[in-house]
Amino acid sequence: MKSIKNMALSAMLTFGAFAAVTYTACTKDDCKDVVCNNGGTCNGGSCVCPTGYEGANCDTKSFLGSWKGTDVCSSGTYNNITITINTATAAANDVIITNPGGFGSSVTVTGTMTTDGKTITISSQSVGGGRTLSGTMTLTSPTTFTFGYTASDNSTNDVCNGQYTKQ
Repeated sequence: MKSIKNMALSAMLTFGAFAAVTYTACTKDDCKDVVCNNGGTCNGGSCVCPTGYEGANCDTKSFLGSWKGTDVCSSGTYNNITITINTATAAANDVIITNPGGFGSSVTVTGTMTTDGKTITISSQSVGGGRTLSGTMTLTSPTTFTFGYTASDNSTNDVCNGQYTKQ
């Protein structure tokens, strides 16, 4: 009687092990062929990108594109400013910013993006009319950033802080 119990137990254990191996061998890995770049991770077959990157494989820098916002400056509040940020050809982390501070669609400055894609630094550059602009853009989410900058001419410094949303 004892040997029948042992045989039955062995058979059940063997069947259980076989079923477990068969089940796990047939379970599909949705992330097997997915490559997530720039620190992204795969979840259910799709990339979850870190702040600073977006796209199917986390290849696109979130800062790139058109943004609309408001700047609150020491000289006043300026609404509905549209800024466009595009890649530059000079260096991998350089970007071209069109209409910073709302100075006009013909005004561009060059900024340098950090390698994590979260910050753009603009060194002091001419924006026309004897004025210069310098500042920092900081991505707060994939669709929003803050823009702290100073616009200067020979006699005054206009200190500004802006909030922008991706269009």
